[in-house]
Amino acid sequence: MITDKKSPYRLVSDEQLAKLRAAEDELFFSRTGTSKEAFDKAHENLLNGVPMPWMGDWGTDYPIFLKKAQGNRCVDIDGNEYIDFCLGDTGAMFGHSPEATVKKVAEQAKNGITTMMPTLDALEIGKELFKRFGLPTWQVAMTATEANRYTIRNARALTGRSKILVMQECYHGSLDESLPHINEDGKLALRTDFDSNPGLPKDQLTRVVEFNDLEAAEKELAHRDCAAVLLEPVMTNCGMVLPEEGYLDGLRALCDKYGTYMIIDETHTFSNGYGGCTKAWNLRPDFVTLGKSIAGGIPVAVYGFTKDITDKINETYGHAGVSDPMGIGGTLAANQFAIAAMRVTLSEVATEAAFEKMFRGQQRLSDGLEKVINKHGIRWSVTRSGARCELQFMPTLPKNGTEAKNNFDWQLMYYMHIYLSNRGILITPFHNMMLISPVTTDEDIDRLIQVWDDCIATLAEAGKA
Repeated sequence: MITDKKSPYRLVSDEQLAKLRAAEDELFFSRTGTSKEAFDKAHENLLNGVPMPWMGDWGTDYPIFLKKAQGNRCVDIDGNEYIDFCLGDTGAMFGHSPEATVKKVAEQAKNGITTMMPTLDALEIGKELFKRFGLPTWQVAMTATEANRYTIRNARALTGRSKILVMQECYHGSLDESLPHINEDGKLALRTDFDSNPGLPKDQLTRVVEFNDLEAAEKELAHRDCAAVLLEPVMTNCGMVLPEEGYLDGLRALCDKYGTYMIIDETHTFSNGYGGCTKAWNLRPDFVTLGKSIAGGIPVAVYGFTKDITDKINETYGHAGVSDPMGIGGTLAANQFAIAAMRVTLSEVATEAAFEKMFRGQQRLSDGLEKVINKHGIRWSVTRSGARCELQFMPTLPKNGTEAKNNFDWQLMYYMHIYLSNRGILITPFHNMMLISPVTTDEDIDRLIQVWDDCIATLAEAGKA
């Protein structure tokens, strides 16, 4: 949710920032006139001129309309080319339209898209995911939101418990369980004034604690009414937040103590390696959920679980026809088109060699950003994690969601984003997160560092006026 909070380290006054933003707006308008025309026309049939609400959340008067995307480049309908460090907010983490995925998708489209029948490709996916994440049993959904939803339904059915413990300012898709937070009065509340499910009492559904706070987690889990803890091993929605040493292992121990399942959402943190954080850090989740990038951008997601959970499901509701009325599964889930795309993406695109290249790129970018910050004497910082990093408007890295949120500065951030966009660079629109793909070059990274340098220099100069 956009707030009016301002970083105490923002460099410029409101008036100075408004003047800089006006100049960038003028440049943006001059570059993107055809997008403006398309946006105006789109209002005739699309809510707010876009087919999905987030597409209008780039911090500009109107979004850039895309013509094509390939590798780590996007071209808009005005012909402007952009180096892409957003990559569809992780959906295209391995680059837009990877060659191997494109070839397989074209082949599969001629041989059936959806039949509600399993294929041999599904067997290979199960083996591959077991190898990467260490969980033996897997199911397929359409989106990571669905994967999280099905996982939660399984956890509730197996435990008989109603609540899910989530992290303050988390994001796990459009789940009712992850929409509440603790407000400034210390009460459980929605993050918006509009309740999309008023018939559902939030305190019967969710418990919320700060990330990295084991004491708070134990206090909530001690009620023994939480079916599961759902979390990302690195928070990636509110400004990246890293786990403190021992936190994830400590949370695992608390889940064991209070009979609560641990669900690790690796949808974004798959960027931390071949088997996400689960493999890289030897985590022991009961469930793993994963989506977005695993089929090269084709909509699909997966969720895996332990043998113990597999046995318990099969002893109860796991057989054909029993789980259908439980809201687990869907007509298009695991269609052969998505399954084929996922198999080839995992085997030929999301390789260990690809991740190593992505990690090296992140280090180059983060090192460069820190040099820029130090050069200008600014009290900002850079969070590093796998193939992504984030520029934080604070001198030390945030320890939890509230710290991250309180140091958000939306007006400053949106100024910086339009500055980058006007110079041919895209980053994640909702915060300052940047993602490196296997096709991102050192020259691309150096260009981003230089534009950040120029942008910060412009802010610093304006602040002296």
